[in-house]
Amino acid sequence: MQPSSDETGSGARPVRLRPEIAGLPAYRQGKPASADAWKLSSNENPFEPLPEVLEAIAGSSINRYPDAAATRLRERIADRFGIAPGQVQVGAGSVSVLAQLISAAAGAGDEVVYAWRSFEAYPGLVTVAGATSVTVPNGPGERHDLDAMARAVTDRTRAVIVCSPNNPTSTVVTTEEFERFMAAVPDDVLVLLDEAYSEFVTDPDAVRGEQQLGRYPNLVVLRTFSKAYGLAGLRVGYAVGPEYVMDAARSSAIPLSVIEPAERAALVSLDHEARLLERVRELTERRDRVWKALVEQGWEVPEPQGNFVWLPTGAATASVAEVFDEHGIVVRAFHPDGIRVSIGEEQAVAKLLAAASSVVPNR
Repeated sequence: MQPSSDETGSGARPVRLRPEIAGLPAYRQGKPASADAWKLSSNENPFEPLPEVLEAIAGSSINRYPDAAATRLRERIADRFGIAPGQVQVGAGSVSVLAQLISAAAGAGDEVVYAWRSFEAYPGLVTVAGATSVTVPNGPGERHDLDAMARAVTDRTRAVIVCSPNNPTSTVVTTEEFERFMAAVPDDVLVLLDEAYSEFVTDPDAVRGEQQLGRYPNLVVLRTFSKAYGLAGLRVGYAVGPEYVMDAARSSAIPLSVIEPAERAALVSLDHEARLLERVRELTERRDRVWKALVEQGWEVPEPQGNFVWLPTGAATASVAEVFDEHGIVVRAFHPDGIRVSIGEEQAVAKLLAAASSVVPNR
């Protein structure tokens, strides 16, 4: 029997899908670069993996299932935070754990509050959970308006996401702002402090999740090995918070999603953390140098605290991104707000600044 047009996908669609999912755009990865261009579109760490990491990966037994609980890594993370292993959840990147937490906390009829523009995965994660997004515009300087976010919390709110440094604007929430915010949010609302870029922060006033843990019964802090530790391709991140919340995340997780090579690489990276953080310092110095040069060119760029800078190009975003592409710099365009440029190799800096200089707004 020949398949019908419905079965081949060339005709009508008889399977009933959730309409909000059918209409949801898929997550869009940063644009790849050609051989003669620099890829600054994905916030990747430009340094090659440590030899010790490569050796650890090579020793993995990939014909066997991994430890579903990532026990060794959870214990190691718990030790550095001074908490019990049950208060740690490890997943395939911090965004994976974030998805687990949102699904555990919010469903149909519930709301999740977050700033916008922020990490573009947030709307999809909330929609897939069946909940409703409540977005709060960023305030002056492309920063979270935490007072407005607190006011957006209602009886339907089940979670609030705070991203610091914020992706893509690279701005931080201060400790004072965060503590005032936490005092205003009810204890039964889950607060998710997304600190994927925390190692790049040099602002002494920025909130630090490790200093806030234990002070609030509704706080979870998310971190990743993708950025500062250079393990983006292995997908491993984690969350720390109340054990019953982590248990709920584990209940909603896809089993065995953290593969053994990822756990091994994360453990070895922690063993050699000082060397990796030296690389981070090199990147933050390069970031600050790029930011100062952009300001001197005439750009109004918020002071960056992630491993990327934000160019508020507004309606000109598409055309400006094309100019960067012509200069051999692949960027991440967020229409119609602006452009995120990752801090990559030193050799890319001159091209980046040359492209930016040719399209300074209001010159």
